[in-house]
Amino acid sequence: MAKSKKKSNFWKLFLAIIICEIAVVISGLVSQADTNVWFKALNKPSWNPPSYFFGPAWIFLYLLMGISIWLIWESHAKESLKINAELVFALQLFLNFLWSILLFRFHSPLLALITIVLLLTVVLFTFYYFVRISFIAAGLLSPYLAWLLFVAVINFSIWSMNKTVVVQTPIIHHNFSK
Repeated sequence: MAKSKKKSNFWKLFLAIIICEIAVVISGLVSQADTNVWFKALNKPSWNPPSYFFGPAWIFLYLLMGISIWLIWESHAKESLKINAELVFALQLFLNFLWSILLFRFHSPLLALITIVLLLTVVLFTFYYFVRISFIAAGLLSPYLAWLLFVAVINFSIWSMNKTVVVQTPIIHHNFSK
């Protein structure tokens, strides 16, 4: 029985990580920030990390998120508390995905900024529920929360540095005032 439980735990952990990693891979495929002509043309702060840094950072953070949600699934907390934690976790995954689409596909730093502020709020709620269930699960979200704050500042900087600029590429003409 103990061996079967360990196997089940392994597959649940694997599934949690795969779900999160699939979300980040799809987000990366949709956004294609490193090959996005529009995004490359934007003014960015001098302290903005190079584009090749973001992929590995997101992959690592989503790995931590997968382990974190697995700890919630495996906890012996009240079912209603676990359901709330899982729902806000799913919502923050969706908002993170939406943020990428709004910034990189719809070329809207302003809508992306609004979304990342909402995302930060939902991650704080996720943290609140997780800490009530598992301090370790909540702790694993801490680097994600710090990273989101950093990305939000970058997003704000990009929006403020480009809001009066019209970026023109062969395909895209975009005014940032909207």
